[in-house]
Amino acid sequence: MENNPFKLLAEKLDALPNGFPSTEDGSELRLLAKLFSAEEASLAACLRPELETVETITKRVDSEPDEVRKTLKNMSRRGLIKAGKLDGELGYGLLPFVVGIYEMQIGTIDSELAQLFEDYYRQAFGELLKIKPQFHRVIPVGETVRNSLEIRPFESAADLVDKAQAWGVLDCICRKQKALIGEPCKHPIDICMALDQRPGAFDHNPVVRAISQEEALATLRRAAEAGLVHSVSNNQQGVHYICNCCTCSCGILRGLSELGIANVVASSAFINQVDDALCSGCEDCVEMCQFDALSVVGVAMVNPVRCVGCGVCVLACSTGALGLIRRPEESILAIPETLSDWGISRSISRGQM
Repeated sequence: MENNPFKLLAEKLDALPNGFPSTEDGSELRLLAKLFSAEEASLAACLRPELETVETITKRVDSEPDEVRKTLKNMSRRGLIKAGKLDGELGYGLLPFVVGIYEMQIGTIDSELAQLFEDYYRQAFGELLKIKPQFHRVIPVGETVRNSLEIRPFESAADLVDKAQAWGVLDCICRKQKALIGEPCKHPIDICMALDQRPGAFDHNPVVRAISQEEALATLRRAAEAGLVHSVSNNQQGVHYICNCCTCSCGILRGLSELGIANVVASSAFINQVDDALCSGCEDCVEMCQFDALSVVGVAMVNPVRCVGCGVCVLACSTGALGLIRRPEESILAIPETLSDWGISRSISRGQM
């Protein structure tokens, strides 16, 4: 077992800030064996998180440069490793399993991979979701925040869309995975969003459908009206996707509904506030809330511990009684500036630094 390439790769992935913990029955190894050949796993286990040239990588493996280049290129095309420009040529690096390798399988996931992921999820994700800082943070649509309040660019879904130069929509891998194992939910599947600073970035993408800025904003609205929560990577700079999540299918929010883990997602800088004079006690907001943060005792009541500040309930309120207000500054969680900063903080939490 010591030379098992899948075990070596699993250990390498677990050493990343994101984590990829082992399980008692080896579910993680079966999951990797579905995605990688033994030769690919062995090569991927030799990669580092930062991009490196083929020449540099070849020095660490017992193979010919042309063969290494061919294998790396093939893996990058399948979303198993990352690739990017480095010193005028392509460089390659290790990609985390989540968020990373798994999400890149949206175009190819089948019922076997869906079940393998489910087996792994139920054993290992509880450990991943308890670590801080969280993978995702919640952001509201700007219109749900009361007009007089400041909204910083990285705190608003609409602002993130406005500042992008290219927009795309793709199927939610979480809902697709649950449907493939026979547990579909009622929420729309073609609802996850990709953002880029390069105009036309998604024009020829086989998985992401390019859309206009107006269509992207309409997608946000469609998601919110369906009761979905907008969440993004837990960093301020370089946000390139918006997930529209539910507690019935989302791998992160299921941590709350199925695994009983509190604070699986970082709350937004806002919290819901009720205008008692306008509230009719209709309970529409209660039905829409994914986090059981609302109840009605004559008028709507907000549980400040459970409210994540998503604003979904605000759109459901026909009387205008609800609106998001800014939390006290001392209670707003600090957001890592970059993804690298997030990784450092998470590694510290995991005792790796």
